[in-house]
Formats: sequence, structure tokens, C-alpha cells
Amino acid sequence: MTRQNRITPEGAIVADPARGMFMGNRGILHDDMGRITAPFRHRNWVCCVLEFKGRERKLMQPGCYTELFFLDEALALAAGHRPCADYNRFREAWAKTTGSKPSAKEIDATLHEARVVPRLRVQRTHEADLTDLPDGTFIRGARTPALILGDRLLPWSPSGYGASSPRPGSGRVTVLTPAPTVAVLKAGYRPALHPSAS
Repeated sequence: MTRQNRITPEGAIVADPARGMFMGNRGILHDDMGRITAPFRHRNWVCCVLEFKGRERKLMQPGCYTELFFLDEALALAAGHRPCADYNRFREAWAKTTGSKPSAKEIDATLHEARVVPRLRVQRTHEADLTDLPDGTFIRGARTPALILGDRLLPWSPSGYGASSPRPGSGRVTVLTPAPTVAVLKAGYRPALHPSAS
């Protein structure tokens, strides 16, 4: 049975058999039957590597956090998560945008405000000119979300990126990656990308 534990660039939790490169959590989101009952339970949304010191977990155990999976780190950032394994590198880039190194709690609070519309509990988006957006940013495409990479736009699917199209020279777009994270990407943070992006 395919579990509902894959994350889209819009932050939705969907069922898909594709295996991603990263995992993360937003708290205990499932009931004892493994059904998703909430989009998040706390503000410290993280993304982590799939393997760490040989540890293994049984997925969606009652009373344990819900394991969520991402195609790659760029997608996790677009969905509003912050790195766990690369936290220090992310924090250094964040400091370049603000002038000081915030705590994880401060980063989480800022990201939460930028990623979620209160009460509706849906993804908050923002508008920007395409020329101002750095590599690793996700935008809303005509048919599917797209990743910006150099002079290309790569359409997303749960199993990888599709054939690229040229990145337009300008134009307003809807940005899925939270604004503070876009600033971190501009400051030089480079997320790990799925092999299909190359």
C-alpha cells in the first residue's frame, strides 16, 4: 500500500510510490490507522538525510512523528522546511541576509509566518520577477510547479524533473519557496538536487 507521506512543492501531503532523497517531519500527523489528520502540528519543520548511522524506523508508528519524504532538498525548502543536516550552512547564509545568526527557533518562527496562511493552514505564496529569483527556487508553472536552474525551468513530478524549458527573461511569477528561503538561496545556499535535474 502506498502511504500518504510524500510532499509536493505546494506543501501538500500526497500518496505516491516514488522514493525521494530526503525525509523530514512536522510532528505527529497520522492516526493509529496511518491516515493523515493534519498538515502540521508544530513550527519546526525540518528535512534530513534518509540514512544516518544505520538507524531504521518503522513508518507511521502510533504516537511517533510522521515521516515525510521529499524528491530533493530544493523541494523541501519550497514546502517550507529547513535543513537539519546542513543547518549550520543554511544558518550562515541566513545570517548574510539579516546580519545576525538566528537560533533554530527564530528561523522556524520566521519560516512559519512566511509559509502558512493562518487559519486556512495552506501554503502562503508570493509574487516576484523571474529575473530576481535564484537557482533552487520553485515557482508555480502552467501545469505543474517548476524549479529554476540557470537558464532553465524544470517541471516537477513526484519521481523527478521533466524536460526543461527555457527560462523567460522576465515576468511576474508566483513563488512557492518562502521569501526568507529565497533570500538564503540568493545568499549562496545551494540545495541538493535530484539527479533528474542535471
